[in-house]
Amino acid sequence: MTETSRTTDVALDSTPELESQESLESLALIVGAIAFVVGAVIEMLVHWGQSLEIAGRGSLGDFVAIGGAITGALAFVIGRLSVRRGRAARVAHDDLAAPGAQLHWFDVAALALAHGLIALIGWVGAASVLERSFEGAVVYPLPAAVLAGVALALTAYVCFLSAVRMTPLLLSLVLAMFLVVGALASMLSSTDPLWWQKNLSALGITNDVSSLAFNLTLIVAGLIVTIIARYATAGLPTTTRQEARGRTVVRYGLVLIGIFLACVGIFPVSDFFLLHNIVATGMAVAFAVLVIGLPWFIPSMPRVFVILGYVYVGVIVVLAVFFATGYYNLTAVELVAAVLIFSWIIVFLRNAGATRPRRVGMARGPDAAASDPLVAVR
Repeated sequence: MTETSRTTDVALDSTPELESQESLESLALIVGAIAFVVGAVIEMLVHWGQSLEIAGRGSLGDFVAIGGAITGALAFVIGRLSVRRGRAARVAHDDLAAPGAQLHWFDVAALALAHGLIALIGWVGAASVLERSFEGAVVYPLPAAVLAGVALALTAYVCFLSAVRMTPLLLSLVLAMFLVVGALASMLSSTDPLWWQKNLSALGITNDVSSLAFNLTLIVAGLIVTIIARYATAGLPTTTRQEARGRTVVRYGLVLIGIFLACVGIFPVSDFFLLHNIVATGMAVAFAVLVIGLPWFIPSMPRVFVILGYVYVGVIVVLAVFFATGYYNLTAVELVAAVLIFSWIIVFLRNAGATRPRRVGMARGPDAAASDPLVAVR
């Protein structure tokens, strides 16, 4: 087969995939349009004849935030159902459909909840910024309905496409965005401006919305980490029994980190001091064991990534020494350690996802890779 004919075959074989991507975009627009109509109508019925504040109790921002949370979660579930049941399941960029890494119903529920909470907190923050930008302004009924419809339509569109195009990169971005948005929301809404003088867990012990935001963020993030644990290790190559055992150790180590993280939110430090500290310390210990033993657990991991993990552990140890000598307070140590641990998990997911396609392509041979429209296009 000549190079010209091979290129032609690739272009022809890629046509169904391109058509499917167009159909997914069209379906996402339809879902967004439905959200627009439903959101605008409900907003008009709820606040008929009222002029609304931009942010605050009973405001347009509150309606959009709550509606966005519901819309985002539903749109994500609808997107996953369309991938599983529709024709798009065969050709869409759904890397989570690989054998051993399928999303189960509880995975979908956790990710849907994460998308809904991101929408909730994000729209609350946007409304607060706009309220300060337009101080004293009110929104009349008809513009309020249109704005609410547009916000819900945008939420539905983004969450639907996130569901049907779930990839390692997107899954890592969901985790990162969820952690950042949840942590910032709890910090900004805390009624104790000096919480940072105690420790990071102090955000979860106040009697306001910051406590709920902080603890819920940790619980859902823990669930997402358990999803990452199964997916990130499902495609790792194992040619020997020792490598298979090492992959299992890494998988359950990540699951353990996710469980410990969720328990940090389930057991606030004010009510469960000992248990809270045990699970928080256990998460750091599990991370250190994974990083130090990674070259033996998964020999195929890039050496640069292994060295990066060693650097992370070293930094955490140095910070602990600074805290023990009184140079740093506990909040600084916890915050930096949390950033390092979760950035390592995100990069691990990226490395694991990037390693699998290269090995598959090498196993099939150069001719097979060139004749595969998905490999050729990518």
